[in-house]
Amino acid sequence: MSSGVAVWSMGLICLGCMWLISHLYHLLIDAYEQSATLSDIEYSWFFRLLLNLVGYSTVLLPMFILYKYLDRINYFDKISNTGFTYRVLFACFGEPGERLPDAAKRKDETPAREGAELAFCFIGLMASYLVWGLLQEKIMTQSYVMSDGSTQRFSDSAFLVFVNRLAALLLAGGRLLCTRAALAPAPLYKFSYCALTNVLSAWCQYEALKYVSFPTQVLSKSCKVIPVMLMGKLVSRNKYDAYEYVTAVLISVGMVLFMFGSHDDNMVSSAMTLSGAALLALYMVADSFTSSWQGAVFARYGCGALHMLCAVNAFSCALTAAAHAHHAPPLSLLHHPVFAADVIVLSVSSAVGQLLIYHTISRFGAVVFTIIMTLRQAVSILLSCAVYGHAVSAGGALGVLLVLGAVLLRLYARARRRGRRALPA
Repeated sequence: MSSGVAVWSMGLICLGCMWLISHLYHLLIDAYEQSATLSDIEYSWFFRLLLNLVGYSTVLLPMFILYKYLDRINYFDKISNTGFTYRVLFACFGEPGERLPDAAKRKDETPAREGAELAFCFIGLMASYLVWGLLQEKIMTQSYVMSDGSTQRFSDSAFLVFVNRLAALLLAGGRLLCTRAALAPAPLYKFSYCALTNVLSAWCQYEALKYVSFPTQVLSKSCKVIPVMLMGKLVSRNKYDAYEYVTAVLISVGMVLFMFGSHDDNMVSSAMTLSGAALLALYMVADSFTSSWQGAVFARYGCGALHMLCAVNAFSCALTAAAHAHHAPPLSLLHHPVFAADVIVLSVSSAVGQLLIYHTISRFGAVVFTIIMTLRQAVSILLSCAVYGHAVSAGGALGVLLVLGAVLLRLYARARRRGRRALPA
């Protein structure tokens, strides 16, 4: 009984901490909105990012305090009951005794079946994120004509991230309830790390479109192969062959050629270029950690893609809602039928794409997933240039070819290595 009272008391303290941080966040938001100096400068995104982090801490800091308290008192070792409080806390912070069976790695798997599944993942990711990428650029860069003839431009990245994550949560949660699968195969706090970096990477990605063109943003993601490999070594202690490092460098060189060979109007101002580069760098670091951490969770607990999709987006919704609670949503634009349709299709394509992402990472690993997305990015560039009229110079075209060549070389070397290992000794 005393342990239960102590835990409930700590829970109340955490709620008080949540209220205090929320109140501080409200004050900081008001101060930022009233300061024309901060909101109008070229680097205002940095202050908005700091404000978002304060908003995220509304959820994360109380959860961290409660986790450290339970760990300090060895709550799960001392308490062995099945009460509601214990079950909730164990789902959030307790380590399961057994790993779920890994249905993804079947003993009867054949190369043909594996290849077909990889092709399905590639085509599905290509289709969903081509739609998502085009609508992302349209929403963040185009103006909508209102009923009175005026034009309005959408600029609230946090709201768009929240809607996307909410759609994915509803999709995954509904599917898990229908199949009556376990909702918490791993401690829920494990998903908070990749949820935070997932939200940060999405926010940086949307914000970057205010400073760089969509083709510049898309091709710059090609250098994610190097951060993903570094994160894989750091998070999961993965080992890579020499050809993987060589092709990763070639992909990055191709990206640099494109950046210097592009003559996009959005890159004329040096301040805008620095802001765009900083946002893209933050995006790549956060996104690389996200996929690497998810791969580690898949390997450790054997959870499925739906579990990952549901848990990550539950945290993502909580984080974005906390950071967005004091923002007024764009009500006028929400009543615009074209804008509403764009947001709905964007959210659905994002949810389907996330499900395919988690399935690909669980089956083939974070690096293979990154290669697939690199190929998708090349197609996105060509499609965006055709639809929105972006120009790519000869140097930029050479960079695209180098990226594609490096990806194909990587796939070829991987196939040869697997073939040599299959030969009898």
